[in-house]
Amino acid sequence: MCDQDHFENDRRHYESPGLVTRKQFGVMLGAGIALTPGVANAAAVLESEVTVTTPDGAADCYFVHPSGGPAPGVLIWPDIFGLRASFRQMSKRLAESGYAVLVVNPFYRVKKAPTAEAGGATPLDQVRPLAQGLNETTHMTDARALIGWLDQQAMVARNRKMGTQGYCMGGPIAFRTAAAVPDRVGAAASFHGGGLVTQNPNSPHLQAAKTQAQFLVAIAESDDKRSPNDKDAMKEAFAKANLAAEIEVYIGTAHGWCPPDSQVYNEPQAEKAWARLLALYGKAL
Repeated sequence: MCDQDHFENDRRHYESPGLVTRKQFGVMLGAGIALTPGVANAAAVLESEVTVTTPDGAADCYFVHPSGGPAPGVLIWPDIFGLRASFRQMSKRLAESGYAVLVVNPFYRVKKAPTAEAGGATPLDQVRPLAQGLNETTHMTDARALIGWLDQQAMVARNRKMGTQGYCMGGPIAFRTAAAVPDRVGAAASFHGGGLVTQNPNSPHLQAAKTQAQFLVAIAESDDKRSPNDKDAMKEAFAKANLAAEIEVYIGTAHGWCPPDSQVYNEPQAEKAWARLLALYGKAL
């Protein structure tokens, strides 16, 4: 009976804002997906669904922050499966660690969240067209609007730098966010980022020269095997720009290993990456 009560409480928590359906919640539990680990001495937090006006419309977002006063802002870019329960979990966990966190539905131009029927278990072919509708221009304009919105919130500390982090396709967007608002973004993190290094002059990794940020780049072993030179290209770009950067290949991981609803979730390595994220924000924000 106790287990059932917890199930119902969790289900209502994730279903009520409309960011996860009953079917999606069942898929998560059926896959054995646990909640993210708790935070020691967690701050009490307040959470809400918000809408941020951008040059292209209205972006539906999830905002969570400590209830005790202003905190450094953080902007999260989800992976290709979009804004969903697992990213609400991670965002709330980060807020409990002392940050005011905004996670965006990057596909708001097409549809409101949830945008992937089965979360991280959704076939890629169903969501790939959503990602293909975004580009450098949308990344930069969205970044400016979202960071600007955070700066207008009383619970976001104006005297502290902000952080940004991205997963999969969100990795390059995090890099571009740091370049779009260099005076506000002090830290940028990428977790199994896709397309961080390209042959184009506007490659995300080359945006480092336009930033004032410190970087964390957590690379999946499977991605490194496919593109073994990318980490060296990033190290060179960060060194040339005289920026601090921690770049590491996480052994035993496949692309997508950080979100807890991922089919390749690697909890020990995801926890290591989370600890490195907190270390980055602790010194840079």
